Formats: sequence, C-alpha cells, structure tokens
Amino acid sequence: MKKITKLFTLLLLVLLGGIAKSQDIGQMVKDWERAKNYTKHYLEAMPEDGYAFKPSPEMRTFAEHMLHFTDADYELAPLAGGLKSPIAPGEAGKSPDKSKAATIKTVMAGYDFVIANIKNIKPGELQDTVKVFNKYTMTKGTLLNKIFEHQTHHRGQTTVYFHLKGIKPPDEELF
Repeated sequence: MKKITKLFTLLLLVLLGGIAKSQDIGQMVKDWERAKNYTKHYLEAMPEDGYAFKPSPEMRTFAEHMLHFTDADYELAPLAGGLKSPIAPGEAGKSPDKSKAATIKTVMAGYDFVIANIKNIKPGELQDTVKVFNKYTMTKGTLLNKIFEHQTHHRGQTTVYFHLKGIKPPDEELF
C-alpha cells in the first residue's frame, strides 16, 4: 500500500508539474498577445510623419525603436522555441521602408513569431538552458522574460515621442 501511495504521489507531482509548465506557457502567450495589441495601439496612434521623428540626432526614430525590438524578437525567440527566423539578424531595422504601414506589418509579424515560438515549447522545457550571445546562460523561460522586458522598454521609450509631438499616448494595458 505504501508503494502505491508513493507511486501515486510521484505521478501526481509529475502531472502537476507538467500542468504548471503548461500554464506558464499559456500565461506567456496571453502576455505576449496583450503586448502585441498594446504595441499595435502605439503604432496606430502615431501619425505617419511621427515614424521618422527623433527627439535628438543621436536617438532612434519612432520606427527604429519598434524595428529594433522586433529584430531582437527574431534573433532571440528561436533560442527558446526552436523555430527558424524568416529574416536575418538586424534585417527588420535595415529595411529602407520605415513607413507606418510597413513598420506595423513588420512589428506585428515579429510578435506573431515570438508567440509561435512560445507555443512550440513543450511543458517542462522552460527550465532548459540556452546560451545567449555566446555569453549568457539562462533558462528558456528567463530568456523569454528578457525579450518581453526589451520590447516593453523600447515601447515605453516612445511614450516621450508622443508627448513631444503633442499627442496623447495610448492608455496602459496591463490586464
């Protein structure tokens, strides 16, 4: 009886661990979908002439900020999810077409690519380690959090661009 109880307990813990990992992946997908929607509101709220705007010569334009984090999405998400990037590193930001329509299309595709990579991760793999830039070792879950932080950081920087142009930025969408 004790062996059966121990075996049942072990099986239950393994199953619950798998469910917890699935929920982590499910929550990540929800967070990335929310971030995608929030970023789309930013992209839509900025007028066409704002895409080339930069507050000072050494800063990125609005479009360059958005395309910068999109490049990182394409470069880093495959390390976690294993899907091959459809573009070469840095290609999004090098595009000569930084119009509103082209930037929205590229950035939204970048979000879709990250979400597809997250969905490609099997339960339990979030704790697998990866090497980033041949320098940092971290879990896949940590890497995905860093990518999320990166896009949040750059989207947040563009809030100032709205204010400098006299435009109200989109309201926060935390939930």
